[in-house]
This record gives sequence, structure tokens and C-alpha cells, in this order.
Amino acid sequence: MFFQPDERTCLFIDGSSLYSASRHLGFDVDYRNLLTFFRSKCHIIRAYYYSAILESEEYSPLKPLTDWLVYNGYSLVTKTAREFVDQNGRRRVKGSMDIELAVDMMEMAPKIDHAVLFSGDADFRRLLESVQRQGVRTTVVSSVRTSPPLIGDDLRRQADQFIELADIAAQFTRRQSEARVTRQQQAPVRHPADQFSELDHDED
Repeated sequence: MFFQPDERTCLFIDGSSLYSASRHLGFDVDYRNLLTFFRSKCHIIRAYYYSAILESEEYSPLKPLTDWLVYNGYSLVTKTAREFVDQNGRRRVKGSMDIELAVDMMEMAPKIDHAVLFSGDADFRRLLESVQRQGVRTTVVSSVRTSPPLIGDDLRRQADQFIELADIAAQFTRRQSEARVTRQQQAPVRHPADQFSELDHDED
């Protein structure tokens, strides 16, 4: 893993993608430690976190988490996910944050040296190519240790550096066995993607 201490770096975290990868690998993300870990490697200009959230009239258990992210070094980008019932009667959710992430990365490109993308979506390959032409070095954080792998080959080849999430997980995660003990003692603060874990997903 190659980072330079004085490198102006921006994190672009697809919340749903990171949640899915960590769930497949068997750990829960500690967002405080994640930011601390990358700040120890380089100069973090901004850490964007993207999540589509289902709208509810009731108090959302996500609010403590989203408030924490805002007040603890993250730039939170959200939008309302659209939920509907398809022709087979199944609940479906549309809540892709790809456009928001792409716009932010393009806008930040002239101001940074290094973009770190937490996603395995091959659709971002063209985005990385574009910012690379502007002189930005790119890193993708995802996993090939799941079945199937969570990162597209095109995206992995395009990135200047690929980091296997499982290799750095111990720096900013807690094991699910620990999380289960905590959940028995108190109500959990759910990750935004938890709302969708039992639903099928559509992309915009």
C-alpha cells in the first residue's frame, strides 16, 4: 500500500458498497478508526460518505450515525431512495449514488493529488480514467476474496493501486461477534445500507 504523507488525498466512500464488502468479509466498520487510519498515511483533504436513505415518518435510527459522520470529519452526501413494488409484488429500491460521487470527484480533481474510491463498481472505470488524465493518482478499496469478487476487473486494472479490504480491515473494524454482544445490550445504530439488506436493489 503506497501513500505519501504530504499527498492531498480525498476519500470517496460508497456507503452501500463498503457495507456489502464488510458484511461478506465478516466485520463491522468503525468509521472513527477508518478516518484515523487514512489520516496516518496521507493528508486527507475531505472524506465523502454517500448513502441513499429510505424516507420514514417515524424517527430514524440512522440519525445518530449520520449526525456522527457530519460532526466527526466526514462530508455526508445523501438522497432519498425510491421504493416501489414491481410486477411480481416484490419490494424494490432505487438509490444509486454514482452520479453524486462522480460529480464530487471531478470537482475535487484539480485540488487533490490522490483519490481513494471505496467501491468495486466497474462503472467507475471511466471516472478514474478521467481524473487520472488530470494528474490524480487513484486507489480503489474493495475485495476479491468474496465469491464472487466485489470489484470489476476493468476498475481494478484502471486504478493505480488496488487495496484488498480484508488486508487492512483490522485497522478500522470490529468483529461481528463483538457487535452481536453489543446489540444484546443496547439498541443498535444501524448503517444506512442495513435498511436495504433484505430488499432487492435496482440502480438508477
